[in-house]
Amino acid sequence: MSLLNGTSLTPVSFILNGIPGLEEVHLWVSFPLCTMYSIAITGNFGLMYLIYSEEALHRPMYIFLALLSFTDVLMCTSTLPNTLCILWFNLKEIDFKACLAQMFFVHTFTGMESGVLMLMALDRYVAICYPLHYATILTNSVIAKAGLLTFLRGVMLVIPFTFLTKRLPYCRGNVIPHTYCDHMSVAKISCGNVKVNAIYGLMVALLIGGFDILCITVSYTMILRAVVSLSSAEARQKAFSTCTAHIFAIVITYVPAFFTFFTHRFGGRSIPPHIHIIMANLYLLMPPTMNPIVYGIKTKQIRTCITRFLLQGKDNPSHDI
Repeated sequence: MSLLNGTSLTPVSFILNGIPGLEEVHLWVSFPLCTMYSIAITGNFGLMYLIYSEEALHRPMYIFLALLSFTDVLMCTSTLPNTLCILWFNLKEIDFKACLAQMFFVHTFTGMESGVLMLMALDRYVAICYPLHYATILTNSVIAKAGLLTFLRGVMLVIPFTFLTKRLPYCRGNVIPHTYCDHMSVAKISCGNVKVNAIYGLMVALLIGGFDILCITVSYTMILRAVVSLSSAEARQKAFSTCTAHIFAIVITYVPAFFTFFTHRFGGRSIPPHIHIIMANLYLLMPPTMNPIVYGIKTKQIRTCITRFLLQGKDNPSHDI
């Protein structure tokens, strides 16, 4: 395999080196990752099927949840199969263009994840602050347009990553100390000036993450004001209980995301590389794994539909007989 493509400084392929410092236990590390991925795929497909099949769940809140589940499946599938191939079979080589494609999908779907959480916060704001107009404001058409705009926002902002990375010279080698192609992980092995990449990456993080967090914060501030103004303690508890699962989803998504983002840019050598790589994988895997569990436990209507679905499954064999 030649390192460089002809006389240019563009590599034919990269070597994803897995988790630095933990090469001896790659196999053991893969088991919890594989388990989480299996739970994520099963849980999110199950949740999407439940929302599709149960008419009681054909409401804006659950449509947004189905969109979140769909995004979660795409987000973890963009990296985990390749990561498991590295950890299980030592298949570390990835084509240069495939690496750019993976980078594009990873950042697009993480941006989409953040955007959907923001839309879900706006959904809760409308449901609690304008309950009488909830169905007329959040129509299926509005939901579809909001989802499409969130996806297009991610695509348009992430596309430049591929061009900024492709233009860089790679004369230091082609080994990436990571389990998947992340924008700054790839840029850091270049021998060129990556200042533009770093500045643009920060700008995208602010335009997507910063904007979404601002919208979520404003939405919950208005929700809190509306809930506190309710006269009945029972009404306050009922109103805020509809937000509990969403708040859990926000924490599960943004805490590992912030850790990964800031350690990449400002962590330096203070954090061991293997901790950073493990957190970068959990950042893509934890939300898809936990979101179906959290919503299944915390949302009464989903629990009711799951119970009814399971009871119907038990009853069917007796009817057949």
